[in-house]
Amino acid sequence: MSNKTMVDLDLFREPQHGFEHVVVPATAPSPWPRAECDLDVRIVGAGRLMALPEFLDVTSSTSLVVVVDGTLVHEWYAEGVTAADRLLGNSATKSALALVTGIAVSRGQLDAQMPVVRLVPELLGSGYSEVTVAQLLTMTSGVGWVEDYHDPESRASAWVKRWREGLGGSREALREIPPGAAPGSRYAYCSPDSTALDWARERATGQTFPTALAEVWQAVGAERPAVVGLDAAADAGGIAMAAAALGACARDWARLGRLQIDGTWDGVRVVEESWVEASSRPHAPFLEPGRLPSTITTHAGFGYHWWPMTGDGGRVMADGMRGQFVYVDRPRRIVVVKTSAWPYADSWWDRQCRDLCYLAIPAIAEAAAASA
Repeated sequence: MSNKTMVDLDLFREPQHGFEHVVVPATAPSPWPRAECDLDVRIVGAGRLMALPEFLDVTSSTSLVVVVDGTLVHEWYAEGVTAADRLLGNSATKSALALVTGIAVSRGQLDAQMPVVRLVPELLGSGYSEVTVAQLLTMTSGVGWVEDYHDPESRASAWVKRWREGLGGSREALREIPPGAAPGSRYAYCSPDSTALDWARERATGQTFPTALAEVWQAVGAERPAVVGLDAAADAGGIAMAAAALGACARDWARLGRLQIDGTWDGVRVVEESWVEASSRPHAPFLEPGRLPSTITTHAGFGYHWWPMTGDGGRVMADGMRGQFVYVDRPRRIVVVKTSAWPYADSWWDRQCRDLCYLAIPAIAEAAAASA
């Protein structure tokens, strides 16, 4: 299973991976209540009708976890993957970043309308000079950036190499990104926006991303420690890659989804509901579902680092490269986690798998609602 996105501690330690990381402890583990059932799912997409096992196979799935109103009703793992394995969320990590950013806003530590350079003056003179925190959240910074990892010579590939090879300097590299369009005038997927967001959040709160996430992990009773990749060794000043490098077990990814329902955990408020509502909705017409560039998706829009599938924010998705998803049906309190390991080099296959998941995962939630 060398092509799987499983990222457990043992894999981090293997020299060929070279990932520096920190551990997010699970200090108060509390397993999900369980009432498991079979799901009768008929998935219509990619020009065919398929049942759940075929969909899981076609999209190179590694795990599937379904939670209805706080109860785990379905759980599946591919051969060689277990419930204990930490699975790398890739850009689904950005939705966890949205959550800890929302907690900072809820506590009055951070103003989303603040210019980012008030907190990070190092970005003066860069493309981020006139950008607000809210524009980072919606990826409407307008900076001159193209998110292209298919081209190994691209600026994006060089930037992510800093993490993958432990070279450091991922924040400093943001200073070299030039202006592009006027801030707030257009959407472009931009992981440096997430890095700038975490930099600003950290300055406002004094908490690193792993430290902030540890509070959440305790509040939701996470079952397993998580891991967060750093761009260099911690003793060399490595910073957390809050745009892409959270590894957590599938059950704990589902806990992040449950918080996106209304911001509470077993009646205790973790983040303000107003933040959950705001992060689940598009904030401009060009961010509405179906209005993003078709090369990204025709099935969702963009909120605060979540992908709304409806204009009212009732159904949202966290989405990471190679098929890492946390889907939340907020009115019906359903969370579906699907992790995957499909090939990325073939951009057409990547796009087809992603589109199919946007059709299939809500159907899985529908089947869970019918069985509950």
